[in-house]
Amino acid sequence: MATIPFGVSRLDGRIGGGAPEGSVVLLSGEAGAGAREFVYTSAVLNGLQSADQELFDLHYGDLHGNAVAPEEIHYVSFTADEAELQREISFTMDEEIVTSGLDAVEFADLSPEYFQLSPVPRAWYSGKHQTIADLGQTGDDRRDVLEAFADYLDEHAQGSLVIVDSLTDLIGARKDDMDFSDIVLTLKGLRKAASDWDGLILLHLARDAVTDEEFGSLMTSVDGTVQFEWERGGNERVRTMFVREFRGVLSRLEEEDIVQFETEVHDAGFDVTDVRKIR
Repeated sequence: MATIPFGVSRLDGRIGGGAPEGSVVLLSGEAGAGAREFVYTSAVLNGLQSADQELFDLHYGDLHGNAVAPEEIHYVSFTADEAELQREISFTMDEEIVTSGLDAVEFADLSPEYFQLSPVPRAWYSGKHQTIADLGQTGDDRRDVLEAFADYLDEHAQGSLVIVDSLTDLIGARKDDMDFSDIVLTLKGLRKAASDWDGLILLHLARDAVTDEEFGSLMTSVDGTVQFEWERGGNERVRTMFVREFRGVLSRLEEEDIVQFETEVHDAGFDVTDVRKIR
């Protein structure tokens, strides 16, 4: 089975090159534990593969196993624009890597659809002053954010790496017009569609944004769930990562008795530093 690289070389090398084509993966973590840095690294390193092969070879190396580079890379945000995201990613990773890698990444800003029915002034998210015509528009005249999201995926997800930043925003936007069940059903539909797209979709989620019951519902709606946590050992805190569920991946880790990864964040982004096995 062909795989799409996550962009974290030491992880990809352990699981046959990356995630199986057609996967939808939930990346859930405590604040600062590495989930966000993981998605940044995935976007930038996969971008380097096509934008700057020399830098890619230096910071990633050769593709592993059955890995096939994504045809395109898309970064979808519901609340931030491209400039803001590039700035934030540059705070995490070396500027040269970020600049080169993001050349191959297409950003999708869905903040107009996300904020349109909120009390947030339009000028804050669209850069335009609100007019009388704008005030006269109703919800029926505007696209729902889930509809806009689905349309974007229909057009771009085929064979692509799509990073969704973040599922937390959709969950936080729940009102009378969007129940949690709508999000769960959307993910189930996305999982079904993604199996035909042969790409990889990564969904970032802040773990404390949902209850245990809601988290369980989200896990059953995707192909894989990877959790990022802080672990305290002595006087130091260590970032850790473990795979909760993942078709085509968890079995590989179980064969090697791998239960957890120790991780770190450095100039080249998120990385695996050690592997913990059953003893």
